[in-house]
Amino acid sequence: MASPTPTAPPSFLDPAYDALGVTLGAGGGTLRVWSEHASSVELVIVDPTDLDWITAAIPLAPVGNGVWQVTTPKLALGTHYALRVDGPSAPRNTFNKETLLLDPYARGLVPVRHGEWRCVVVDGTYDWHGVERPRTPMHRTVIYEAHTKGLTKRHPDIPPALHGTYAGLAHPAMISHLTSLGVTAVELLPIHAFETEPRLLTHGLTNYWGYNTLNFFTPHGAYATAEAIATGPEAVLREVKDTVRTLHAAGIEVILDVVYNHTSELDIGGPRSSFRGIDNAAYYRQQPDGAYIDVTGCGNAVNTSTDAAARLVLDSLHYWAREVQVDGFRFDLAPTLGRDANHVFSAEHPLLRAIATDPKLRELKLIAEPWDVGMDGWQTGNFGPGWSEWNDRYRDRVRNFWLSDIDYARRASTSPAGIGGFATRLAGSSNTFSRERGPLASINFVTAHDGFTLRDLVSYDVKHNMGNGEQNRDGADTNRSFNHGAEGATTDERILASRRKAARNLLGTLLLSAGVPMITAGDEFGRTQRGNNNPYCHDSALTWIDWEHASWQEDLHAHARRLIELRRDNPALRPQHFADAAHPVPGSSVIDWYDENGQTMSLERWNDPAHRTLQYDALSLPEHEDPNRVLLIVHGIEKPIQVTLPRVDGITRYTSLWSSVPERPDDERPVYAPGDAIALPDTALHLFRME
Repeated sequence: MASPTPTAPPSFLDPAYDALGVTLGAGGGTLRVWSEHASSVELVIVDPTDLDWITAAIPLAPVGNGVWQVTTPKLALGTHYALRVDGPSAPRNTFNKETLLLDPYARGLVPVRHGEWRCVVVDGTYDWHGVERPRTPMHRTVIYEAHTKGLTKRHPDIPPALHGTYAGLAHPAMISHLTSLGVTAVELLPIHAFETEPRLLTHGLTNYWGYNTLNFFTPHGAYATAEAIATGPEAVLREVKDTVRTLHAAGIEVILDVVYNHTSELDIGGPRSSFRGIDNAAYYRQQPDGAYIDVTGCGNAVNTSTDAAARLVLDSLHYWAREVQVDGFRFDLAPTLGRDANHVFSAEHPLLRAIATDPKLRELKLIAEPWDVGMDGWQTGNFGPGWSEWNDRYRDRVRNFWLSDIDYARRASTSPAGIGGFATRLAGSSNTFSRERGPLASINFVTAHDGFTLRDLVSYDVKHNMGNGEQNRDGADTNRSFNHGAEGATTDERILASRRKAARNLLGTLLLSAGVPMITAGDEFGRTQRGNNNPYCHDSALTWIDWEHASWQEDLHAHARRLIELRRDNPALRPQHFADAAHPVPGSSVIDWYDENGQTMSLERWNDPAHRTLQYDALSLPEHEDPNRVLLIVHGIEKPIQVTLPRVDGITRYTSLWSSVPERPDDERPVYAPGDAIALPDTALHLFRME
């Protein structure tokens, strides 16, 4: 049999594209810049104390494959510089030889004024003191999505000088919160350097979330301490590394939310800060007449079908993985990166496959946001091996089951759907992810930065976004939320109690489902954004986490801690693979389903809206842990019920581990026998260990 023909490496891995940006050497620095269509490229050296004062202008020479290069002693550690690029006039070009541009590979930036920046040469050497990545296995991972500033801005135990900073994230008070909660990874909203759009500035608002990238190699300076900012970009970078090292020492991984799909240059007529002036025709997706093809909804889309753009993304990932030692990436609007020259998505796009198979990235966590706004932009479940994905199908089904279905049932006296779809999500979404990829391909979430918080999800029927300056037109209209009888704030204790239990049911489902759970920072104690489901433009107390909590918030926090602990201790809840009915699969959980009477679920009950109660029996077949078996009762109707524990061969007792019914988790572990009845007052979850 003939051996298979080896696959040629993608063209963007050609050594011609190596070492772009500044490399320091004995004779000074070498600058390499890519521009296919330029007629000239110039290095501009500026005075570090007067960033408008040009002290030298040095031309670069073409060296092939669109790369321009110069070596000069004027490029040294701390040099402040920019680029000037000229080229022919054409529909897709936007050259202007007078504009000072950013080197796409710049490791340091300093602001001149809004919309203008200069590059700074940094060294980046760092002593990691022997601290290594935690390398938490995916099946043991619990992700905590957080905003670097908002997480610590109001924390009373963090010194004011560190509020809202990288250093604040590494403060012992924050480390203590994360470790006591039990999360294993912090996923940070974008910390690549970004800018606020001019439109927001005119409304007195700011880009708080950071999805408006200026540069893919430089950390956002405003999140550093005032001392680091005053010292310069080298100190800012060092503070980021200090934070990563401290989190790693505490066993916590760092995942970066990265925005490679578009840039802060916006649509045509927007800022000309880098790509647009270096080679607009090659870096952005365009029609032949120069009109942008915007599949991101942000004005432009980076064209990763070109070698230079694809290589830039890969080089940036290498930099953050190697130099900053981050543990993974969440790719914003990831289908944009997988679109070809005809703007069609393919999971086999050379860049997506290169990222997933790259030896420098293979051990890291690679998470796709699997949708953009272009044609065929919704791609949940369609990314290849090596990728995990935000599972919006999970989010929607879980919200429906505990919220919108309950709302419907109150008004119509019957639920709109049975429990079958919910059970599929609980067991790992096998109808979305292939057997090869397994349940760990699913990043399960009920809330994220984008949308209602957990508290708002159970407190509002509709969005309240008037403060965003768009007349409440922005943000999702379909939230699958339920206010439980009053919109927003109320003193009605019956409504408040229903909300609290709904929040416990949602949080319990998230942390007891197969897959990888992601908690949004602050949901563990019920933070609110007052019904705003798109507060991307508010850098204020609306979005900063409040650390002063009422007693019910402390109770919810205790539930979150208990659930994460139970997930850690019970491998049946976190299978690595889907089970196979034909033969045992190590690392999977074998599942049996029972109804409220302790009988095997019948086919007709799966989709019967009148029967929304089931018992989920999961038996682990672990590779490196002791066998484990759990039973989770799910009751999805607002009516009391008696649930009979099933009689299962080899099982003599059920030990109660957790229930969503009490306001605070019980410390007792009552034991029940097969056939015993468990009383549930209305909607609820109840977890047992089977022995």
